[in-house]
Amino acid sequence: MLFDQICELPEYYVTRTEIGILEAQAAEIGRAVGAGATIIEYGCGSSLKIRTLLDALIDPAGYIAVDISREHLRKTAQGIAADYPGLKVGGICADFTDDFSVPHDIGMPMDRIVGFFPGSTLGNQRPGEALEFLKGVRRQVGDHGGLLIGVDLRKNLDVLHAAYNDSAGVTAAFNLNLLIRIKRELGADLDVEAFAHEAFFNKKKSRIEMHLKCLRAQEIKIDGQVFAFAEGETIHTENSHKYDLAEFKDFVRPAGFDVTAVWTDDQELFSVQYLEAI
Repeated sequence: MLFDQICELPEYYVTRTEIGILEAQAAEIGRAVGAGATIIEYGCGSSLKIRTLLDALIDPAGYIAVDISREHLRKTAQGIAADYPGLKVGGICADFTDDFSVPHDIGMPMDRIVGFFPGSTLGNQRPGEALEFLKGVRRQVGDHGGLLIGVDLRKNLDVLHAAYNDSAGVTAAFNLNLLIRIKRELGADLDVEAFAHEAFFNKKKSRIEMHLKCLRAQEIKIDGQVFAFAEGETIHTENSHKYDLAEFKDFVRPAGFDVTAVWTDDQELFSVQYLEAI
């Protein structure tokens, strides 16, 4: 998969830096989460991340995977159950960005619930969407719960630019793949080669923006509808918000959380933070 290739790029610091933090700070993270927690992972991402967390925890009570892909969900849950035979494992097939409930008859202890949301995925959401997501997590974990979350930090613009404009062109291929899928799955009449990948840092909104820039005037036809594009016009495909530590602490309070522990790498490129319900 293209995203897996992105995670392995030398310019893309996010995945390896977060895993490095989880591994280096495993003992402290385990103490912060506390004993006997049931973990809810929002989106079954890297198996290495959840395994690193489970290995760090003190007598975890259970693990619940949440993912929109039933196949990926089943594969993840079966793998964790096989490798952690003493752990109760469950799965919920749902879009974690939507409001959903966690059944309390899922067959595992629910006295203390801690969410796990790695990968800086929160940064892909608009601030309002991110706040609503956090409020939903707060409802799910309850008054005695928490959230372990990956948060990407503001940093040198050269580092950011390189991460989203890699020299191998993998991120560009990932972005352009959206048009390839529109053409293949929706039968769109469009020229993919008439668009180019564009990524830049929007300082005012503190986010990387990814766009598909139209290189020449054209019309795209989808199911009888016509969309006209002028040369230079863009399709805004993705955001990746970056935070500073003080700002993020203030951001999560209206959602009912307080940041009680923060771990970063030596260069402060990325952070893993533990939030407690308030």
